[in-house]
Amino acid sequence: MVKFKNMSYSSLIRWRIRLLYLLLTFMLVYMVVVSELGGGDSRVMNNLAQNFSRLVFFGGMAYVISRIVHNKKLLQNRLLLKEQMLTEQDERNLYLHDKSGGIVLDILMACVLFITLTASLFHMVVFYACLGILILAIILKAAAYYYYSHI
Repeated sequence: MVKFKNMSYSSLIRWRIRLLYLLLTFMLVYMVVVSELGGGDSRVMNNLAQNFSRLVFFGGMAYVISRIVHNKKLLQNRLLLKEQMLTEQDERNLYLHDKSGGIVLDILMACVLFITLTASLFHMVVFYACLGILILAIILKAAAYYYYSHI
């Protein structure tokens, strides 16, 4: 098991890049599996589900690629790397993230996003239920972040 606490920041960035490549590979495999299972049928999906699935999947893919490029750029420029490290280790930012749900809520929202994406490709009733839960989680996180940033 890799212990991230004892690593240098540049090593941590290298690990992030590896995990992002793994996520990108998972996204491509997911796309193939969904198409093989018959998901994304336009006769089953409505416009909201089609737009949501395209936005989340292809927008997510673009985001992952942009984070890979950004992290590689950080490794090439020590000044940017140090600036990013100071921003991430800022106590106020850490406090706001923890008080607004922290890593647990972030993981929960990513899982609900994945479930909502899958539901949008197969079943509309489940999609609407998952979308409501996802919107509620986003509103709660944003409200907590706003509240704690103003006290």
